[in-house]
Amino acid sequence: MTLSVSEAIRTKRAVRHFADTPLKEEEVLAILNAGRRAQSSKNTQPWHFIAIRDRERLIALSKLGDWAGHLAGAALGVAILTRDPAERFSIMFDAGQAAAYMQLAAWEMGIGSCLATIYQPEAARELLAFPTEFHLRIALSFGYPLDEGVLSAPPRKGGRKTLDEIVHWEKW
Repeated sequence: MTLSVSEAIRTKRAVRHFADTPLKEEEVLAILNAGRRAQSSKNTQPWHFIAIRDRERLIALSKLGDWAGHLAGAALGVAILTRDPAERFSIMFDAGQAAAYMQLAAWEMGIGSCLATIYQPEAARELLAFPTEFHLRIALSFGYPLDEGVLSAPPRKGGRKTLDEIVHWEKW
């Protein structure tokens, strides 16, 4: 399944239900490399990724965010670690770009994904054993969609605001 960037942006959906099938090693590496290649402020690349495939660890991580349950069924979870987001506004923006690049790379390969916010960062630190200078606020789930039809379904009608509703030219 090869999509143009604009097609991927138009058709990509959050996938929260995954088939019980592991991802291929080359797919996992392609996803992680897409995140590594993301743009960042001043090319600081303020992230580290923890790639998680262990089911018990994914289940435990899924309990650390109010709407992170999809991590439990994922073939791959990726925790995006950053320095303290309070240090610089762009840190979380940069982490978001890494997340978006990974999700678009996955979608191109027929792999679904969904973003999760981690609300218990210290419990996540204990679970994933990362150094105290790093913080975890974002994790991603990846896997082949349980419903393969989601990959070829046309964009949903409605639900998205029009450009006229959100774009202001020159001033408000």
